[in-house]
Amino acid sequence: MANVVELPADRSLQEESPSLWRITFRRLMRQRSALFGLSILSVLIIVAAFAPLIAPYDPTEVLIGKEDVKKRSAPCIHFLGCPEEQPQHLMGTDGNVRDVFSRIVFGARISLQIGMIVVFIAATSGIVLGSIAGYAGGWVDNLIMRLMDIVLAFPFFLLAIALVFVLGPSLNNAMLAIAVISMPTYARVVRSTVLSIREMDYVEASRALGATDRDILFKRILPNAMPPLIVLATLGIATAILDTAALSFLGLGAQEPMAEWGTMLGRERNQIFSAPHLVLIPGIMISITVLAFNLLGDGLRDALDPRLVHNQ
Repeated sequence: MANVVELPADRSLQEESPSLWRITFRRLMRQRSALFGLSILSVLIIVAAFAPLIAPYDPTEVLIGKEDVKKRSAPCIHFLGCPEEQPQHLMGTDGNVRDVFSRIVFGARISLQIGMIVVFIAATSGIVLGSIAGYAGGWVDNLIMRLMDIVLAFPFFLLAIALVFVLGPSLNNAMLAIAVISMPTYARVVRSTVLSIREMDYVEASRALGATDRDILFKRILPNAMPPLIVLATLGIATAILDTAALSFLGLGAQEPMAEWGTMLGRERNQIFSAPHLVLIPGIMISITVLAFNLLGDGLRDALDPRLVHNQ
């Protein structure tokens, strides 16, 4: 038998073209603003994950009778000249003589959880409703989207206050109210994507080959809606954190003694001149967290832009 000589395959044909997500990641890593936001979020996530190890005190521990410290005391840092005989409190104490630094650290965990939970509920519900509306069409589409329009017709924050007032003040009810009000935005984005894709050739080919409506919707159409949804969800986390903090500031969200930044800010709002650190520190933390998510969301939006990806 004659020996068969295998010719070396063209390496250029073997190499796979980079995927959309790989191109997106490379583009994201080239944007300084997105990297700055991602760095801040990385620090916040580390702080939240290791809060019990970082915080020197329990966030709800009242130090009356345990240390010689007064309420609303100024920050005391030994390294910066605070007397050694005084207990060290990096950000001072609040009106209940609790360590502010410990409450800020644990507040990072609560704020990140708030953003993730709210966006998960809103995005999941919105994706389901928007997919059904866009794919089914007809009276189903009209019914679902008119309900979404009714929700959008009310002022966002006033409707959140009304829902929490009906359900009762608590962090869970505040998160649920923000999720319900945010849901129409995700539903509209998904519906518009489904409407633009469901008549394309590859969808018709899948239907001709016998694919079920569920397979077409979840395996052919919805994956194409993921890029705008990822950007929307990233920006939505920032909005959820800010809105929930605002409800807590009004006493409708997290309740004492929970270490939540909005609650800390609302409780000490009258001390802006006598103890400004109790107002400024949680306010700055809320602003930094929201800024980080907004920077990352803007970077993802640019990285996932089809026109920019095509020119990569």
